[in-house]
Amino acid sequence: MNITLIAFVVIYLLGTLGLGLWAGRRIKSTSDFALAGRNLPLAMIVTTTFATWFGAETVMGIPASFVQGGLNAIVEDPFGAGTCLILVGAFFAARLYRMNLLTIGDFYRQRFGKSVEIFCSVAIIISYLGWVAAQITALGKVFNVLTAGYLSEITGMVIGTLAVLVYVVVGGFVAVAWTDFIQMIVLVLGLSVIAVFSADLAGGADQVITLAADKNLFHFLPEASANTGTWLSFIAAGLTMMLGSIPQQDVFQRVMSAKNAQTAQRGAMIGGAAYIAFAFVPMFIVTAAVVVMGQNALDLAANDYQKVLPAFIMGHMPLVMQILFFGALLSAIKSTSSATLLAPSTSFVENILKNLRPAMSDRQALTAMRITILVFTVSVLVYAIAMEGTSIYELVSQAYQITLVGAFVPLVLGLYWRRATTQGAVLSLLLGVGTWVLFLLPGISRWSAVLPSQLAGLIAAFIGMIAGSLLPQWLPNHGAHTHRLQPKTA
Repeated sequence: MNITLIAFVVIYLLGTLGLGLWAGRRIKSTSDFALAGRNLPLAMIVTTTFATWFGAETVMGIPASFVQGGLNAIVEDPFGAGTCLILVGAFFAARLYRMNLLTIGDFYRQRFGKSVEIFCSVAIIISYLGWVAAQITALGKVFNVLTAGYLSEITGMVIGTLAVLVYVVVGGFVAVAWTDFIQMIVLVLGLSVIAVFSADLAGGADQVITLAADKNLFHFLPEASANTGTWLSFIAAGLTMMLGSIPQQDVFQRVMSAKNAQTAQRGAMIGGAAYIAFAFVPMFIVTAAVVVMGQNALDLAANDYQKVLPAFIMGHMPLVMQILFFGALLSAIKSTSSATLLAPSTSFVENILKNLRPAMSDRQALTAMRITILVFTVSVLVYAIAMEGTSIYELVSQAYQITLVGAFVPLVLGLYWRRATTQGAVLSLLLGVGTWVLFLLPGISRWSAVLPSQLAGLIAAFIGMIAGSLLPQWLPNHGAHTHRLQPKTA
């Protein structure tokens, strides 16, 4: 156990905790708590949107998948995830910003009514279980490696979760934004220096690139001779995070906290492009590890890929590089987990609890948000412990299928199709989620080998929205129901 390394990590954790608590002094209302008062400049929007996805899977999951299967194996993340932010900036940010909403669920209420608001909000909240659990699992692994096994992974999960929970409960999104800003600087500088040092260990960057080329790791699309099922699986994997992450509260919070619509738009697009580009840095480092460690690195990637990078750093680099690595890794994990603890809790209070208790004051809502964060954090911690042994990448990749088949279609057609109605949104939700669940049932799940369940659900959701919106208007007596069927204006 390296006491010096642990001491630096503890100091860093305490420093970010103090920063978060300091930022929390500015919290006066639910708008401050959920959206940082909608006053953040472009630089902070870029760092906080970049931090949306740059978590445990980017540092440990994506690189191991890359060295095993090439770019084709990581279409979902970073390519799908980064493109999601670009699409949000290009097509959603300005429109939603001008609506002055507190949560993404507020859009569903204004456009389609309370029933759609509640259903979509529940789907969004459920989707966070796997995502946050992945970050908590990674925190456990980090503390386990740091202490050379002295702390178990479960104990590490508890310690890491508490380190994030305190400043999120106190400081809300103000704390998240400020800690994201500092942590992303640490992450970019730390991983960049490690990448240069890794290239030197491997005998030069050209050696790393040559190995990747020799192993055909740069292939992106499936082989031309691949069957239809392979191509559809590739498309479905890309769309899961590309579209399924658009109706997400953490993405909404980060973008809507901007000082104006133009900043929201530009920040999301720059953050998304930067995420895709910088995700190649940990991929480069792990490929360098394969050059240096040989088959040992590939064996780790196949059997316990979450330890490839830590093993490389701890076994082949000096103390200063170890400090930079764990600082960068903790920055990635904490930046992602902080906002994803805040987001579902905000949605629950604003879009579910307020429907049960409509007379809540703003102060009562703020208190409820803090209590909900605590309850949700404990629930996710229990879930992460129960799912111990499940890969981080798998936890993340499964997280957004429900929002893809449930919440995406009502959002995009609600914004861009004036004829979308409440009936269409309800049928879209029923058919999208119902088809997705159907394809997961034993005996029917084999259909997913041809048509992936999330793609089937997405197609059904579009059919439901179009049919549910248009068919009632074509009925002979539709004139008597014109007012009820007209979409609500945003």
